[in-house]
Amino acid sequence: MAAMTTTERTIPTGEADERTMLENWLEFHRETLAAKCEGLSDEQLREASAPPSDLTLLGLVRHMAEVERAWFRRVLSQQEIGPLYYSEEDPDGDLHVSGQDTAKEAFDTWRAEIAAARESAARHALDDTGVWKRRKSPGEDRVVSLRWIYVHMIEEYARHNGHADLLRERIDGATGS
Repeated sequence: MAAMTTTERTIPTGEADERTMLENWLEFHRETLAAKCEGLSDEQLREASAPPSDLTLLGLVRHMAEVERAWFRRVLSQQEIGPLYYSEEDPDGDLHVSGQDTAKEAFDTWRAEIAAARESAARHALDDTGVWKRRKSPGEDRVVSLRWIYVHMIEEYARHNGHADLLRERIDGATGS
């Protein structure tokens, strides 16, 4: 099997304050998704896992751009901004990629949303809250803290990085942590 990647990931320290620990684990998982995609062509990044699923690495990057945007900007900072890739007609549009979708666009968008997320989080304390307006369950809004958002984002990346492991191995046999 091929070696995974050369992307350097920073393993979070075992001793830090709570906020630093949460931020470092989130960064680790962001770096992990980037590493899983490293060195692949646009075509490979658009390659689906296995029928009937249309899950792709490029779709995961687009999805995580939406997730960063939703939690840090819409929920925490209460910004009135629309989606990037999905719509009412295609609620999973972030995951649905076409031959015209490129890694450059997806990664530029994802990185921009990560930068905006960092800026948003920097303006808030861990106990600051935002309102999660649940699009799949209208009327069931929840108040969540930045602490909750960090934990959720770590979980979201960890789950999708598991998907990325399988996708990458299927594409070129590359495995790695």
